[in-house]
Amino acid sequence: MPLAQTKLYTEADYYNLPENVRAELIEGNLIYNQAAPSRIHQTILMELSGTIRNYLKSKGGPCRVYPAPFAVKLKEDRKTIVEPDISVICDRNKLTDRGCTGAPDWIIEIVSPGNSSHDYVLKLNLYANAGVREYWIVDPRKERIFVYHLEQEHFEVETYTFHDRIPVGIYPDLQIDFSSLDL
Repeated sequence: MPLAQTKLYTEADYYNLPENVRAELIEGNLIYNQAAPSRIHQTILMELSGTIRNYLKSKGGPCRVYPAPFAVKLKEDRKTIVEPDISVICDRNKLTDRGCTGAPDWIIEIVSPGNSSHDYVLKLNLYANAGVREYWIVDPRKERIFVYHLEQEHFEVETYTFHDRIPVGIYPDLQIDFSSLDL
């Protein structure tokens, strides 16, 4: 007897979701984001987005920062669309009316208690395979930031606390001082 086949979803299915439904499409599977983000999650999101935006504006270059919800289609296969908490894109040719097609230069995910393996394992591998240059995992419960740099086909990790100044690998003159953020 043949096994029941699981439906694989497509980019069209993702974009046809109701506007109030937040989900990600990962390898053809829809993963729904059920709980609203916590206050600390949103505070970190806004503080980091604002700090990065101010830096980018002061440099006047092509890079832009986009906080969630912002759709990132990592590959052309139409089976994977994620919504990172923060995406920094420097190649404006990757930007569309629907978000970004291709790997952002820098992604930041803020861990929620119910989905930590999603950020630490699943997305780490997706981002490494897609060619994201730098990936930060901010864990409010542990008060830790895990910084991954894509080097020679794999991420190398450095760990920081909420009391540290963290150098941004893709911008040699930018450091984010977590102790100065209004958390």
